[in-house]
Amino acid sequence: MHRCDLHLLIDSRSLGCAAEGPHLHVIRRQNTNGAWSKSRKPWVMPVDFLVVQSADQHALERHEILGEAGSDFLLVNLFRPPYGHPVSPEAIGELCEALSTRAGLGRRVGPRICRHAMAINVVDAGGTLDEVQALLGQKSPESPRPYLHPARSGLRAAIERVPSLRELNEVGPR
Repeated sequence: MHRCDLHLLIDSRSLGCAAEGPHLHVIRRQNTNGAWSKSRKPWVMPVDFLVVQSADQHALERHEILGEAGSDFLLVNLFRPPYGHPVSPEAIGELCEALSTRAGLGRRVGPRICRHAMAINVVDAGGTLDEVQALLGQKSPESPRPYLHPARSGLRAAIERVPSLRELNEVGPR
């Protein structure tokens, strides 16, 4: 991802972009860091306040450490050599592992688990499978299914929505 792929404005029309709200353009391209999008077709990923805040913090740290130097890549190494170079997929995995350990999670949390969590959070918030499919940039409507794991509380709520025989008998004819 390049810095020009991220639009954090509420209205990006002044940048020549018609996508609404803060978002990231996911574009498949050859990258020097070995990262690439599986999707052959470019797509737009809406982002929330936490992503905007994190991108802002990264930009401040980047400027403090590198000044105007560095590459056009969105995420660059700030804490280990080669400074200012694009972060590799392996480095993202190492960062996730270090943060998992630091948080005391007892298991490694990587980028794929973050995708699972995002998909589950969207569904738990009332999102539909086609919305999850679009947010994950997936081609097939069946693609999001492996990311979905119903919570026990969700299963309990599903059962409670079904009227019991007693309720049906009280409402219906005797």
